[in-house]
Amino acid sequence: MKYFICAGEASGDLHASNLIKWLKKIDNKAEISFLGGDLMAQSAGCKPLIHYRQMAYMGFSEVIRHLPEVFGNLRYARKMIDITRPDALILVDYPSFNLKLAAYANGKDIPVYYFISPKVWAWKEYRVKQIRRYVKRVFCILPFEVGFYRNRHNYEATYVGNPSAEEVTEQIKLFGSKTEFTKSISIDNGTKIIALVPGSRKGEIKNNLPVMLNAVKLAASRHGEKTTHIVTAAPGIDDDFYSQFISDDTILLRDRTLELMHFSDAALVTSGTATLECALAGTPQVVCYRANGKKLSYKIMEKILKVPFVSLPNLIADSRIIPEMLVHQCTPELVSEQLLPLLSDTEQRMAQLDGYRRMALALGTNNCFETTARAIISDLK
Repeated sequence: MKYFICAGEASGDLHASNLIKWLKKIDNKAEISFLGGDLMAQSAGCKPLIHYRQMAYMGFSEVIRHLPEVFGNLRYARKMIDITRPDALILVDYPSFNLKLAAYANGKDIPVYYFISPKVWAWKEYRVKQIRRYVKRVFCILPFEVGFYRNRHNYEATYVGNPSAEEVTEQIKLFGSKTEFTKSISIDNGTKIIALVPGSRKGEIKNNLPVMLNAVKLAASRHGEKTTHIVTAAPGIDDDFYSQFISDDTILLRDRTLELMHFSDAALVTSGTATLECALAGTPQVVCYRANGKKLSYKIMEKILKVPFVSLPNLIADSRIIPEMLVHQCTPELVSEQLLPLLSDTEQRMAQLDGYRRMALALGTNNCFETTARAIISDLK
């Protein structure tokens, strides 16, 4: 069968590449056309029709500046759907673009499948109307999404497992010992390590890293044992950007975020997928999201967001496992108060680790790529 797949950013490229491997493994006559990246190209054995680097415009102003490119990409994608006449269109997140493709394919009687649902449970819930109208099946990677679709929109989505659960487990198996890790970064093995994961965009880092740095200094001054903090560097952001925030003796670690979180005693993490990875690595954490820090912003965010929590571990467990210090609550004093108990064998630390176990049970052990590939192929037969 012929499959047309669209992933518009780096994370989608990674997940779609694994899905392609399973489609080809199960369907030995699979023909793949795709919009995506280099990882998808490796799995598919052909080049992308459009590389995601030509598609990944983030934020309203950036999209407006690149409207001609956006519309050009959409026209070309529609043209290639007409030329290839796929048996299925498979979309990976990236809803602003992908839902337009879904409408077009649906009009051509091509079944549409969504792997990795857009976060409509958090914002832009109106998109569910388009999903219900154009998408035959949605394959979710977060278990609570099934209840959201069913209870609020009378739409049956399918939970297939979570890619991070399997990926983190496999990566941790490759790590050495903590002694080897501390030796590689030249710190004493007995030192308590606090990981600082301030986000992947410059705006996030600018807002959150100074708060994190001051919070760990306060916590270290009140904690009896020796501590050190290590900052993770985001891909695509050079060391010079971080130098305006960190001192010369602060360790900046690149390409080893999961390893750092795994061997740390506690972490301060900006909300996102990193909070889930930190939980899967078994490290207690405090979620920090400063934004512009105004109470009004917090009230607006409360109105916009449709969920009781912002961090994935809390959402998956449906309870407050991790403290979330958001906007005006994200101050060095308040963050340090939440961090300090996590550095010792306290009730707070034990409660987080117990919450992580409940979260892991909710995620399950399914291979989401194999499960999704089998479901799509079975549905098409």
